[in-house]
Amino acid sequence: MAKFENQTIYIYNSLTGKKERFEPINAPHLGIYVCGPTVYSNVHLGNCRTFLSFDTIIRYFKFLEFKVRYVRNITDAGHLTDDGNVDNDRFVKQSRLEKLEPMEIVQKYSIYFHDIMKQFNALPPSIEPTATGHIMEQIEMIQTILDKGLAYESNGSIYFDVKKYMEQGGEYGELSGRDIEELMSGSRDLDGQDEKRNPTDFALWKKASPQHIMRWNSPWSDGFPGWHLECSAMGKKYLGNQFDIHGGGMDLKFPHHECEIAQGKSANGCAPVRYWMHGNMLTLNGKRMSKSTGNTILPHELFSGDNDIMEKAFSPAVVRFFMLQAHYRSVLDFSSDALMAAEKGYKKMMAAYDLLEKVAFKSTALNQQEDASVKELCDTCYKEMNDDFNTPKTIAALFELVAKINSFATNNSFGQLSEETFAYLQETFFGMISDVFGLQKEESGNTDVLDKSLQILIDMRAQAKRDRNFAMADEIRDRLLAAGVQLKDGKEGTTYSI
Repeated sequence: MAKFENQTIYIYNSLTGKKERFEPINAPHLGIYVCGPTVYSNVHLGNCRTFLSFDTIIRYFKFLEFKVRYVRNITDAGHLTDDGNVDNDRFVKQSRLEKLEPMEIVQKYSIYFHDIMKQFNALPPSIEPTATGHIMEQIEMIQTILDKGLAYESNGSIYFDVKKYMEQGGEYGELSGRDIEELMSGSRDLDGQDEKRNPTDFALWKKASPQHIMRWNSPWSDGFPGWHLECSAMGKKYLGNQFDIHGGGMDLKFPHHECEIAQGKSANGCAPVRYWMHGNMLTLNGKRMSKSTGNTILPHELFSGDNDIMEKAFSPAVVRFFMLQAHYRSVLDFSSDALMAAEKGYKKMMAAYDLLEKVAFKSTALNQQEDASVKELCDTCYKEMNDDFNTPKTIAALFELVAKINSFATNNSFGQLSEETFAYLQETFFGMISDVFGLQKEESGNTDVLDKSLQILIDMRAQAKRDRNFAMADEIRDRLLAAGVQLKDGKEGTTYSI
C-alpha cells in the first residue's frame, strides 16, 4: 500500500477561496504545472520563495509515493507587461541594454536561475519547456480558439474576445474575483488598444514591429505569442486538457492565470486545472522589495554576504529553512535578526538529525507513555503537511521531536521505544527534514580541523573533572556554549553540537 493511501490532503484552492479535499484525477499519477522564471534578469528572492514552496509541495507528494509529473516552464519570449507597444518586450529591452542577442540574455539568466535552484537543493522539474520551443503548439491553440469564434484578428495581431467568451457562459474574473464591467471602464489607454474590440481583450499573438528582434512566422503575421498563451499550450501538451494543480506567485493570479483559464476552456472545452495554488510575497526589513528604492537583495548576495542589508552571510540551507517557517500563503519578511534565529534553529535540528543517525537501537524496557508521545508527534507532522502543506506547524512538531531525541541521547534511553516506533521516528524525522524540506547538512572544508580542536577541549575538560577542578571544567563548557558549541555528557562520553 502506498503511503498516500493512508493520508487525506486538503489544499487551499484559489479558484474557490477555500480548503478542499485533494482528489487527484488519476492517482497515483499527478500533473503539476508551475509558472517558471522570465529569464531576462537575475531571479530574485521573491521568485525563489515561490519555486521553493512548490518544490516542498512536490517533494511531499513524492514522499507519499505519488508519481508526479512536474512541469515548470521557462519564459524566453513574448513577455509583454501589457498588450500595447511591442517594444515593451522585456527580452528586447534587456538585450539592447546589455548589447547582447536576446537568446544570449536567455542563456545567461537561465544559467543563473538553475545555479541558484541547485544551491537551494530544489528538485529539477520533470519537464522544463521553453516558450520559443513551442511556437507551433501555441499557433495551433490560437487557431482552435479562432475557429470557435472566441478570438479575432486585428492588423496581424490576434486577440481573445472576452465579451464573446462571457456571452457564451465563460466567467472571466472567476479566479481573481475581478468585476468585468469595472475592468472595462477602468482600463488605461495604451498603445495598441485601438486594435482591440474591448479594453479587456488580451493578445494571443502580436505582430512584430520592423525593429522587433524576436519574431516567428504565423498564418497572421511575423510576430510572437502572447505571454499568457505559452503556459496554456505547454500545460496541455505535457499534462493534458485538464490536470491536477497549477501553481505560481500571487502576482500571477491576474491577468496571467485568469487568461489561462479562459484560453483553456475555450480551446479544450473544459477547465484546464482542478486546484489553483498561489504563494505569497516577500518583504525586506518590513518593506516591499524594490529595485528602484534599493530595498532588494539577490540570492548570491545573501549567500556571500556581499550586500549592505544583512549583517552576515547565510547559507542556502538556512535561507530555505527560514522560508519554511512561514506558510506559503502568508507574507514573509526577510531581516538579519529573523535569519540569525532561523540559523540557530536549523543547527539545532540538524544536530538532532546527526544524533538520530548514529543511534544503534537496542530495545530495553518499553515506556508506553514515551512511545505513545513519539508516535503522536510523528503523526502530527503528517497531519500538518496534509493541512494545505503547513510547514511552520510541521516544524514545530519536529522541534518537539528534537527535544525527545536530545533527551533520549543524553540518557541513552532510545530503548524505551518499541522497535516499530523507533523506525517510525527515523522515517518521519529524516523524511520530513531531508526528503520533504530538502534540507542538507552544511559541509565545511575545515570540519576535520574543527573536530580535532573541539576534541582537545573536551579532553581538557575531562582531565579537569578528574583533577576535581570543576571550576575549569565549567568554564570550558560555558565558553564553548557562548561560542555556539553545546557539550552533551552521556554514558558513552561527551559529544558536541553546533
